[in-house]
Amino acid sequence: MNRTTMRSQRRRIILCRPILCSLLFITPLLPQNAQAKNAPANILWYKQPATEWVEALPIGNGRLGGMVFGNTSIERLQLNEESLWGGSKIANNNPDALKHLPEIRQLILDDSIPKAFELSDKYISGIPGKIRSYQTLGDLYFTFTDTVGVVKNYRRELNLESGIAKVHYIRNGKKIDYEIFSSSPDNVMVLCMKSDKPGGLDMSITMQRQQDAIIKVDENRIVMNGQVIDSDDLALGSGGAHMKFYACLMPIQFNGKITTSGNALNLSGGTELVLLFNAATDYNIDSLNFDRSIDPEKKCNKSLAAASVKSYALLKKNHITEHSSMFNRVSFSLGGNHLLDTLPTDKRLQRFQAGENDPELITTYFQYGRYLLMGSSRQPAQLPSNLQGVWNKDYWAPWCSDYHVNINLEMNYWPAEVCNLTETLNPVIDFMGRLTVPGGVTAREMYGANGWTMHHTTDVFGKTAVIDGVYWGMFPLGGAWMTLPLWEHFVFTNDTVYLREKAYPIMKGAAEFIQTFLFEDKEGHLITAPTYSPENSYIEPKSGKEFKLTYAPTMDIQIISEVLTNCQKASAILHVDSEWAAGLKPIMDKLPPVRIASNGTIMEWIKEYKEFEPGHRHISHLFGLHPGTQITPETPELFAAARKTLERRLKHGGGHTGWSRAWIINFYARLLDGEECYKHLRLLLEKSTLPNLFDTHPPFQIDGNFGGTAGIAEMLLQSHNNEINLLPALPKAWPDGSVKGLRARGGFEVDIKWKQGKLLSAAIRNISGTACSVRYGNQTVSLNIKQGQEMKINGKLKSL
Repeated sequence: MNRTTMRSQRRRIILCRPILCSLLFITPLLPQNAQAKNAPANILWYKQPATEWVEALPIGNGRLGGMVFGNTSIERLQLNEESLWGGSKIANNNPDALKHLPEIRQLILDDSIPKAFELSDKYISGIPGKIRSYQTLGDLYFTFTDTVGVVKNYRRELNLESGIAKVHYIRNGKKIDYEIFSSSPDNVMVLCMKSDKPGGLDMSITMQRQQDAIIKVDENRIVMNGQVIDSDDLALGSGGAHMKFYACLMPIQFNGKITTSGNALNLSGGTELVLLFNAATDYNIDSLNFDRSIDPEKKCNKSLAAASVKSYALLKKNHITEHSSMFNRVSFSLGGNHLLDTLPTDKRLQRFQAGENDPELITTYFQYGRYLLMGSSRQPAQLPSNLQGVWNKDYWAPWCSDYHVNINLEMNYWPAEVCNLTETLNPVIDFMGRLTVPGGVTAREMYGANGWTMHHTTDVFGKTAVIDGVYWGMFPLGGAWMTLPLWEHFVFTNDTVYLREKAYPIMKGAAEFIQTFLFEDKEGHLITAPTYSPENSYIEPKSGKEFKLTYAPTMDIQIISEVLTNCQKASAILHVDSEWAAGLKPIMDKLPPVRIASNGTIMEWIKEYKEFEPGHRHISHLFGLHPGTQITPETPELFAAARKTLERRLKHGGGHTGWSRAWIINFYARLLDGEECYKHLRLLLEKSTLPNLFDTHPPFQIDGNFGGTAGIAEMLLQSHNNEINLLPALPKAWPDGSVKGLRARGGFEVDIKWKQGKLLSAAIRNISGTACSVRYGNQTVSLNIKQGQEMKINGKLKSL
């Protein structure tokens, strides 16, 4: 296909002029605050292609994700679109739940747990009790013709500051360079390739998907039309046909010849190539369902057409300006390291895992977590970051790559505010608002309760009943826990319009569910049942068997206290519902207390049961320490018991999954123990980090990345206890360093410098706050900083 044919094709989809690629690898000039510094600590790089998916490098714009392998013979770009899921919107509330609820509750209170479990599994479990998986979209393959000869000077890299993946190598005297990025402002993926001599870009390009799709070449484009088919759903009356999707790869500049054969584009003779890729589904976030009025092809081609009339230089500039303006809000350094310039990332990780020190690998890991959150949860994303962010190679992903709300989805957003990425919360805020509708039906139909609820997991179709049976899914306070990131967004920003219009109605609905779900036990306590302590088991004394089903576990009590307290605060701030909010205190007064067991640990259940798995990955009964705010140095007995609880968990093998280890870092940060934080941060990288720095459960699960990044921030800055605490858990391994741009609750932004383990200086900027109290060690000071202004203080908290 020649250039004339390409221009004709562009007119067909409303394109107006050719795109030049002469500025292929020249970074355009950017505004000063958006300049990418290209610090080595913010680059992952490798001397060889990826041979496995967990070695590939992720790119993403929140909605559209890709994994870059960098293979010199057959390059692979694995693709994802955030809304491509199996399944459909099916009400899964068990119709017999409410009728049997009183009997089940009484059996639990009578310690007839085996019978209570039998009835719960039959009458409380959702129908259907499973969800379908988030799916890979497919793959692009670039099969190069010139594959004979030794590859020299190979380098594959991901620049976190620019959000661009690059590959460079020389073969048979031809220098090959290409770069790939997923653009948020232009809502497409862009690939630009260059060879300094003809023949280097001779290749065939194909798009592949193993199921549910038809792929063909349409003039100079490769297009995919598909519809997810779920044979297991045939019995549900949906016909098994679900989400429709469409994808398109489109060359918009090539100075050689393009021909077609079968489903492939064949390129020859050129030295410069620009490709655009996009994909879309007929998912409608407003209805939490696929919508046949949405045409995925038109939706996909709209963004392609708009992007196609822009030069590559402009597309790249738009991308870098937007991406770096977010990423560069925070910088973090732990001192120089010569390894950065001499060793690729995988070798540095191997040395670290062998016990060597590499402080800047930790700063890279921290910034990588921020990068991944940007790549999986910012505009144009409509959906929250799932168990794998937006990156998934499977049709049936581990745990369906779903939204687990008994720790995992919450952990995904722990770094959002403190790490100055507040916009990344927008998808989860909007998603939770929509879930209140089916959640209200679940509350009413299953429990006869007001407000709304959800259990331990959901999908893009908004299922809120019990998934995976009561053994795994009996967690009716999952929705209540998910109100915490919504409240945190307000606490960090002081945005009362957001609080009034978005967060407070969701929070109040969760509180109303709690009010009407609680009931009295024989001691007069208000308790929850049926429920569990995620996802741990105890030994039931009568049968000697392990069970999860219980009443009033410690996590439930702590979640309720946190949510109702937040609602009281919100009511006072907004001057609404004062009588209703006042009624929350008597409820909290009647909750069972958080108890300390005979071994000095915090009790996980209402009774001092023998633990079935003392080293369990979940440490739910420490919710009040983190992410909650109830266990602090001002509650010394619980504070000491929390430490003993952690020590016992770890003694029995706890922290063996990546996300669990990340949670432990945050726990020890709240316990103000920098040495234990650092120990577990090392273990997170040593035991649970893959070659591309993805977290592994195993397998890959992105929450550990986000939890690890949040834990590092928590070591450097805390603000949950009504004060800004500087360097609360600084380890000896970090004697010198600096961090800029972290956010503190109350509407502040903070820079910190330290030397020889001591605070050197700090700068505190008032973004949207009032007065603040600042702590360093045992010193405190009250500061009054006008909005928009900054105050600098020294290590003695005196003004500079």
